[in-house]
Amino acid sequence: MLIQFTEEQKMLRDMAREFTKNEIAPRDKWMDENGFDWELCKKIQAAGFMGANIPEQYGGGGGGIVDTTIIAQEFARGSASVATFMGGQWLASNLILENGTDEQRQQYLPLACSGKIFAFGLTEANAGSDAAGIKSLAVETKDGWVLNGSKAWITNSGVADYYIILAMTDPDQGTSGISAFIVPKEAKGLAIGKFEEKMGVRGSATCELAFDNIKLPKEALLGVRGKGFKMAMQTLDIGRISASAVCAGISDHALQLAKAYANERKAFGKPIKAFQGVAFRFADMYAEIKAMELLAYDAATTKDAGLRCSQDAAAAKLFATERGIQICLQAQAVFGGNGMSKEYDIERLVRDIRVWSVMEGSTEILRMIVSGGVLASK
Repeated sequence: MLIQFTEEQKMLRDMAREFTKNEIAPRDKWMDENGFDWELCKKIQAAGFMGANIPEQYGGGGGGIVDTTIIAQEFARGSASVATFMGGQWLASNLILENGTDEQRQQYLPLACSGKIFAFGLTEANAGSDAAGIKSLAVETKDGWVLNGSKAWITNSGVADYYIILAMTDPDQGTSGISAFIVPKEAKGLAIGKFEEKMGVRGSATCELAFDNIKLPKEALLGVRGKGFKMAMQTLDIGRISASAVCAGISDHALQLAKAYANERKAFGKPIKAFQGVAFRFADMYAEIKAMELLAYDAATTKDAGLRCSQDAAAAKLFATERGIQICLQAQAVFGGNGMSKEYDIERLVRDIRVWSVMEGSTEILRMIVSGGVLASK
């Protein structure tokens, strides 16, 4: 491939691949039926993946965005739910890494490495793509802040130890009036709703959150007042790169399942792979997965170089989600009627990949970002 991994990154890939094979993949069906897997989470932490994006001085792996992209893709080959969980963890902890004070980094980043779960809360029931429409409100007092409002569809909610919550501090300023706050799960006034019965990635926890006069100290403010939206958008670039890698991993898993079935299943006296109508599906799937990988790692390399990658990250996710859905449907078609049965894993992958067309920015929003960048350039 055009983007070459370092020897350390190759070792990380092999480690993540082996861990996925032995620990993650065997638990995916269980998670689809039962939800979040606490025991698997402990194993992920023990293996060092939770803090892969955090500098070594805080107890992390010291990896960059390429490193977490590698892990996301490998984990997604075994479970979209686990890859989703990890994406939420990295996104939230990265907000602290890039925007926190020295004291906040010293306090929270070692916790992220040691197994504490973090979540990022932007979306509300009536404010998804329209972030400026959030109603959660943080009012400054002489002692700190008072937070009221709610959040919905937050990855890792219900299992997180700490939440990065975006709320209005200056409602008249639109997105320039949004700030970010660190809220521990023990905060008095934090209510966690029921776990959502999602179509896919069901092993990733998702709950509603409600804030009722939560009193926060002044140091709960993350970064600069009024810069929360900008911070979130910059971090979402990372989330979209990870999402594109997750879709590549799910798609490759679907291809491998379909390949095994095409080699074993016989029709008219020969394996169905011998029929051109079946075989050509694999050419399309392979080509599109390779394109997904290149787009994802190109954007990740740009981000690691300290350059802006919003347009490329959005393009990578747009392509990966749109084509990933079609790849999984193509793979499902190889199974014929069996592909509709829960007895076969391909049915679960079709449900999992569909969720990603909404998470980390819907396809419509991504098209706005990419087209806006293209048309604005001279």
